[in-house]
Amino acid sequence: MPAKLLKIQARTDYVDEVYRVLLDAISEGSIAPGTRIVQEDIAEQLAVSRSPVLQAFRMLKKDGLVEDAPGRGLQVTPLDAKRIGHLYELRGALDGLAARLAARQRTKIDKSLVTTGRKLAKGNDIRAMIDADMAFHIAVYTASGNPLILENARLHWLHLRRVMGAVHQVVGQRKTVWDEHAAIAEAIAQGDEELSAKLSVQHTEFARENLLRHMSQAVGTEADAQRSAS
Repeated sequence: MPAKLLKIQARTDYVDEVYRVLLDAISEGSIAPGTRIVQEDIAEQLAVSRSPVLQAFRMLKKDGLVEDAPGRGLQVTPLDAKRIGHLYELRGALDGLAARLAARQRTKIDKSLVTTGRKLAKGNDIRAMIDADMAFHIAVYTASGNPLILENARLHWLHLRRVMGAVHQVVGQRKTVWDEHAAIAEAIAQGDEELSAKLSVQHTEFARENLLRHMSQAVGTEADAQRSAS
């Protein structure tokens, strides 16, 4: 089923907004990995001309979020297990260091971040879940006192958003994510550097393992369906 995209309000320059709409749709999974995207269809849904859509496509391709489709046209870049592994290795190192430094200062992470995240986890707004998840990690990065951690994380933000979106689509994992966040925040507030770093690294490892397991199951289900249809 094609993704339902909201029309963009009238403006002179639409490129950035078209890009943002498509980025959000790809991140939250409403435009699924491997989906072909057609310039004319997107332009019609967003009520804009084809020119800003074409420019947004070029930006997304440069970011690695879309790629050439087999034959012709473009498709949303499939999630790749190896790349996910690399992203989580990097994220685990950054998160562990940030949590350790934040614990050194006994920083109290805003409790409302976890409260909001738990509430959102009960709903279906994937985009809001991604934003809440990122807000928690940004708070830890900021609390570390080392601005280079956040700067380095931002370099991979687009792909981390997308992977976070895939994680939050696994309904049974949503509560676990925020239980782990709460435990990390508590360890930081207690000033336990070793535990804070350990929990942060484990958090990324659990997310990676669960996502890859979910992807593997999805591929298996699709293969079974194809065999049944043949």
